[in-house]
Amino acid sequence: MYVVLGICGSLRRGSYNRMLLRAAEVEIYDLGAIPLFNEDIEHDVPAVDDLRQRVAAADGILIATPEYNWSIPGVLKNAIDWLSRPPMEVLARKRIAIIGATGGTWGTRLSQAALRQVLTATESIVMPAPALFIARAENVFDRDGRLIDARVAQQLDEVLAAFRVWIDA
Repeated sequence: MYVVLGICGSLRRGSYNRMLLRAAEVEIYDLGAIPLFNEDIEHDVPAVDDLRQRVAAADGILIATPEYNWSIPGVLKNAIDWLSRPPMEVLARKRIAIIGATGGTWGTRLSQAALRQVLTATESIVMPAPALFIARAENVFDRDGRLIDARVAQQLDEVLAAFRVWIDA
């Protein structure tokens, strides 16, 4: 049994990406308590220490990101900045999978590509495939946030199965 920590790139409670992580049945870390990165306080932030410990203890990280202005949300980039600082660079050699959902028509292709670039700089080991880019997410989840699209559910299962293999690699 693997410990996979889900990180949602959106703070919104009704986020499609939070719904996607719930469907993946992983523990979800809420980035809402993480302050903006500031070197003046970087060694004394309990919320960041908690996130670092959870990332370090996880076998893998499943990131679900929306796409904001063709890139990753600031809250997600901010968390990565905190996690990549010495002496607690917990993302180095960490196994990561990326998925994403949006209400738009393009999916989250550009956001996921930008996130891969950022994670390369942290020396994370990002799973290259399969990919999951969900467009028009309002049609994929019901009003209670449950995944109701069978095709997307199958794709998510394929990503999760591949991620288990990736963690073992």
